[in-house]
Amino acid sequence: MYQHILLAVDGSDHSVRAAEEAIKIAQLSPDSQVEVVFVADFGKIKDDVLHTEGTAGLEVARRKRLAPVEEKLEAADVSYYVTILRGEPGPTIVDHANQRQVDLTIIGSRGLNSLQEMMLGSVSHKIAKRVKCPVLIVK
Repeated sequence: MYQHILLAVDGSDHSVRAAEEAIKIAQLSPDSQVEVVFVADFGKIKDDVLHTEGTAGLEVARRKRLAPVEEKLEAADVSYYVTILRGEPGPTIVDHANQRQVDLTIIGSRGLNSLQEMMLGSVSHKIAKRVKCPVLIVK
């Protein structure tokens, strides 16, 4: 089945739902490992730095956003590790997934309406179009 599952998270409720699905899939194979990927968005880093106490505070804030996902993975006894990347979320996740030869990418959907998605493009849509492996978008 899927040995290397990339779970893209941003700290939202959508990420938690995506983690629940990743757990179900990872539990199907004892060799599965989930890579939890969080992208520090360049567009938001400046604001994040202003609201934290330096680099250490910024790292703590990021880990705090990941805590609900990590708690679910630990409770389910699923093997996982966390990777924090920097850049624009869509392209950064695509590049990482393609370079690491991921077996499955899982991401939550933000539920943009048709106009928002047409004008902005969603991260999940960008990933689904460009990643070279199956993609599961969780609503």
